[in-house]
Amino acid sequence: MTQIFAEGGKIVPVTVIEAGPCCVVQVKTFEKDGYEAVKVGFNEIKKEKKVNKALSGVFKKAGVKPYRLLKEFAMGDLKVGDLVTVENFNKGDNVSVTGVSKGKGFQGVIKRHKFAGGPASHGSTFYRAPGSIGASSYPSRVWKNQKMPGHMGSERVTARNLTVVDVKPDQNILMIRGAVPGASGAYVMISKES
Repeated sequence: MTQIFAEGGKIVPVTVIEAGPCCVVQVKTFEKDGYEAVKVGFNEIKKEKKVNKALSGVFKKAGVKPYRLLKEFAMGDLKVGDLVTVENFNKGDNVSVTGVSKGKGFQGVIKRHKFAGGPASHGSTFYRAPGSIGASSYPSRVWKNQKMPGHMGSERVTARNLTVVDVKPDQNILMIRGAVPGASGAYVMISKES
């Protein structure tokens, strides 16, 4: 993240995202595939020997260079080989950004589920424990989906209604107000809010 100055001199926190150019690799049609979508590729692979045979066949059939990341979008009026760039977004647009959140490993209930913890006074040995996890003689078991310690993070997360602050088509850069899911350098999927 960084920050830029808005028109009134106000500082705005922004996330800088390299968004494209994405090449259309395949066009799905209702007649052939049962639904309509466009498959786009991002981050070109320089060495073709690093692409497996199944994917290299897809790229050769389309007549495009191989790409590291492939995603499908419900977009129309595009042909194989067309480029999707940041010019599809305008300043002031609201967008959704989907990514994989930062992994935090195995965490307890206080960090993972925001439990309050036990008393921290004299004689207490119950600082960060979850407390009782079951009911009485009925149901004589632990309920499903009980909040307990476990793996936290590394989940697909969508941040909605984020505002596009600036678009730089010559550098393929989008500046989006606020934070987006994922670590630095991670892949994200950006879509316009309807």
